[in-house]
Amino acid sequence: MSTVTSSGRVGAASALPGDDAADVRPRFLDLVGAEWIKFRSLRSTWWTLVVAILVPWGAAAAAATADYDNWPSYGPLEKAAPHLFAVHDSWPLEGYVVIMLAAGALGALAMAGEYGSGLIRTTTVAVPARGSVVLAKAVVQAGVWTVVGWVCALGSYAIAQGILSGRHATIALDYSGVPRALVAAAMVAPVCALVGLGIGALVRHAGGTIGILAFVVLLLPQFFSQTKQWSADIRHLFPVSAFGRLTEVWTAPKQPGFYPATITGSWLDYLVWPLVAVVLAVWIVRRRDV
Repeated sequence: MSTVTSSGRVGAASALPGDDAADVRPRFLDLVGAEWIKFRSLRSTWWTLVVAILVPWGAAAAAATADYDNWPSYGPLEKAAPHLFAVHDSWPLEGYVVIMLAAGALGALAMAGEYGSGLIRTTTVAVPARGSVVLAKAVVQAGVWTVVGWVCALGSYAIAQGILSGRHATIALDYSGVPRALVAAAMVAPVCALVGLGIGALVRHAGGTIGILAFVVLLLPQFFSQTKQWSADIRHLFPVSAFGRLTEVWTAPKQPGFYPATITGSWLDYLVWPLVAVVLAVWIVRRRDV
């Protein structure tokens, strides 16, 4: 009789709300680990990462090969200033739009995919702190795409310079503006991943999210030219325009009829877009029902 009573008291004591065994809350690192498992468990994730790396590498190889083949027809001024094309060949926009879209798509699916599958209900039951879940997703997306971005940027630089070395038209990493271009090429991937995360939280539908992402990142800036001040100011607000400016080592100065983006404004695009996207995602997830 006393044994039963003792067991009952022990059981009651262990069920007290303040007891660690009964009130176990996941740490933020646990949430990051869980999100990493979700991210890497999808087979499509790895295919996307491979494509996101190989396409820019291939674009760099194609651009450098074109300049290699056309080198004999270039004039003395072009041959004396290989930086005019060597930087573009290392980080061509034509190839890097792929990594922008790939990063944005996986970032978007990190949110929209859970809403579409209904997994978000299980997640919020297990972790009522919805904001922490969003931040954990953001950490995983930013971490993975930062690594991928640097692999992509360093690899495409090495490929382009290796090809151009046959014409003695390479450009060193310490050349003025080249370190900036390298960082911009590497970091555009996590920027777009976090932008996609924010759009995914807002739209909550995979197809619609990716469509809006492609429109915002690639198409919308094309509606605004650099020939008028107000139009150029809008165009320069988007990450793709910031990438183009930051990966240039030279551009024409501001003058009537041409209004290029500024270096400072372009870096602010890289900072403000992901920051606003993550804050928006946290706010939306906390306010909306699942």
